Amino acid sequence: MTEHDPAELLPSERMQGQVLEGEVTQIHRGHRYADEGDTFTIEGTTFEIVDVTERTLGDLTDEDARAEGMDDLEAYERLLERAHDDFEWNDDSEVVRHQFEPAE
Repeated sequence: MTEHDPAELLPSERMQGQVLEGEVTQIHRGHRYADEGDTFTIEGTTFEIVDVTERTLGDLTDEDARAEGMDDLEAYERLLERAHDDFEWNDDSEVVRHQFEPAE
């Protein structure tokens, strides 16, 4: 088990705040940033990575987008286009889902 800096997994302070509020419970990244059982702490609250799953962009659903703080998958796609230069949604692109919850 490794303790991570939350900024390694969560790319913005806004998102870290959303995690604290329970609005964000997972994040998809281009590769694995943590393993199950690893933790990170935001403002004194520790979160545990409970699942790490390899997926493709085509696997994502509106439910996934909501778990990342977005209204739906279309809004999530627009966010990725703004955040990454030359981003083009490709259903076959591989991503890694990191799901987390407050540690007990």
